[in-house]
Amino acid sequence: MPELPEVETTLRGISPYLKGQTITRIDVRQPRLRWPVEDEVQQLVGHTVDSLTRRSKYILVKTAVGTAIWHLGMSGSLRLVDPSAPAMKHDHIDWHLSNGRVLRYHDPRRFGALLWVAPGETSEHLSHLGPEPLSDDFDDSHLFQKSRGKSQAVKTFIMDGRVVVGVGNIYANESLFLAGIRPQTPAGKISKARYQRLTQTIRQVLGAAIEQGGTTLRDFVGGDGKPGYFAQQLYVYGRGGEECKNCATTLKEIRQGQRATVYCPKCQR
Repeated sequence: MPELPEVETTLRGISPYLKGQTITRIDVRQPRLRWPVEDEVQQLVGHTVDSLTRRSKYILVKTAVGTAIWHLGMSGSLRLVDPSAPAMKHDHIDWHLSNGRVLRYHDPRRFGALLWVAPGETSEHLSHLGPEPLSDDFDDSHLFQKSRGKSQAVKTFIMDGRVVVGVGNIYANESLFLAGIRPQTPAGKISKARYQRLTQTIRQVLGAAIEQGGTTLRDFVGGDGKPGYFAQQLYVYGRGGEECKNCATTLKEIRQGQRATVYCPKCQR
């Protein structure tokens, strides 16, 4: 599924084409997404896009009449297309823009969403979220303080959006490998020094993925239609049974929270 770097890549791809443009028409071909598309979204028509920002995996499009919030779900993507481009089977929503382009939402599984928030209100989907991993709020002591007394595995701990947002399965695997921490280690038993290292590797991995345009998976493409290339540099994710790139030990694969976890039994302790 699109994770934080893919969402950030999408945001950067579509922002130059949306900011300052007027939304002239909205076509909702399929309103039954993860949450039903609200009729209030039509209030955007005739109004200018003031800003686009990201919070966790949500893209926020702000106007004078309210904020539209996109979530790409498991398989969603936003692309800019020509108005003459025919809508395909899973192209569910079009925003027509004053510059002659169309922002098109494509989502085969329909686990994504288009939400609406009135001016001055906060979405319930955003109110419980932890700090952004690339922000100053995610400092060296944050993970250590949040982990005290917790017996859950460190991998599921750092994937909890209430602890820190955007550390999805791919990037949790990679960050823990670079930090030398086994994913099944209880979060409360990891030292502050090791959490300082993990904080650094989370920043490093997410930053590198964003710079390279996100990770190419089955369904993701950026807002400009170009795939990401971070998958070429993965150390452990998707490589269970292969040799560790650092020490040639066979990588082990286990399941945690119904997700694949891959780690090196020698490099990670």
